[in-house]
Amino acid sequence: MTDLSGSHAVTDRPGGGTTVETTVNGASAASAAESERIRGFLDEACPTTPCLAVDLAVVRNRFARLSAELPGARICYAVKANPDPRVVAELVGLGASFDVASPGEIELCLRQGAPARSISYGNTIKKPTDIALAYQRGVRLFATDSTPDLENIAASAPGAGVFCRIAVDNTGSRTPFGRKFGCSPATAVRLLRRARELGLVPYGVSFHIGSQQLSSEAWEHGIAAAAEVLHDPEMPADAVRMVNLGGGLPATYTQPTPELSEYTAVIEDALRRHFGTGRPEVLLEPGRHLVGDAGVLRSEVVLVSEDSAGQGRWVYLDAGRYNGLAETEGEAITYRLRTSRDGDPLGPVVLAGPTCDGDDVLYQHTRYELPSTLRGGDTVDLLSAGAYTASYSSVCFNGFEPLTTWCFDSAETIERA
Repeated sequence: MTDLSGSHAVTDRPGGGTTVETTVNGASAASAAESERIRGFLDEACPTTPCLAVDLAVVRNRFARLSAELPGARICYAVKANPDPRVVAELVGLGASFDVASPGEIELCLRQGAPARSISYGNTIKKPTDIALAYQRGVRLFATDSTPDLENIAASAPGAGVFCRIAVDNTGSRTPFGRKFGCSPATAVRLLRRARELGLVPYGVSFHIGSQQLSSEAWEHGIAAAAEVLHDPEMPADAVRMVNLGGGLPATYTQPTPELSEYTAVIEDALRRHFGTGRPEVLLEPGRHLVGDAGVLRSEVVLVSEDSAGQGRWVYLDAGRYNGLAETEGEAITYRLRTSRDGDPLGPVVLAGPTCDGDDVLYQHTRYELPSTLRGGDTVDLLSAGAYTASYSSVCFNGFEPLTTWCFDSAETIERA
């Protein structure tokens, strides 16, 4: 549906698939107001589509709220969510730290004024040359989950701090990580002991309960697993007691999400129960939560055609899976939509992108209804699209340009990429 007075819930529908229905709650009302301000900017600027508009004021607000909810925690922005230099610079000014995955992200943060000590190299898959470059640039904190990577860190970043990523259950996540990252708690203890033998500083553990995590309880088992490692009698006596909570805090899509306070209440309770008065240093790596609701992706309808199987209409947008909407793969992320014809009668649609590729279909199992009057040249806005859109955009598939990003500050000034 296109009525965005609230969030949308996705429910089963007869015959399979899901349908998008409107619900209302306080969090979605705030997000809807933010989205309308961003849409107002797009209406005034009239940029060429497809494009992403990001309101830096929303980024600031999300950072301030998270800082207040988890006082004392070190917030390491996951740069991959939206690496626009102006977003990074805004967070540098707020005193954020940064979770990076490559030398390119390290250089980006440093160019925007981030101190090297604020950067955590969170990728467990990295070349020795990349480790050496990071170390040369002043990075002193690295993630690991395997012996070969640990030995590479010891050889290329002598004396650095290392934390071990443990594998945890991702149930409840819209985009889980599978088995690619992390090790068992027992292996983590062994790796941290080996780190001390190699002259590195054992610096606690991390976990990630999956991106866009819709269960506030998910952090309970992650913190329990971290406590298992840090309380193990075989842990090096001088190891830093740090728990990195990873990412997973959500943005506002069609599924109902708990309030931030529900997540942080579970986190604080789990830390108290598992660590008592010996609370460890706490890090977290939000990406989507800080920038997702700060963005609106504006697309133009290329054409509308009847479905040959009589299942409604195909609506082809100038934005697809290759130029900003990669997270629609498997229909994992279902964006809230607004159009330039909201208020007209609605009908079911299949949404697809513009490329000459059969996989460039956004939603055919999730039932969206859009105005029946929609036609070529109209606009369709995808709300809460500030995360994992421009950063996922292809270089030039089919000759389509990467997604352009406009940054503005609804409290101050406007500027273009």
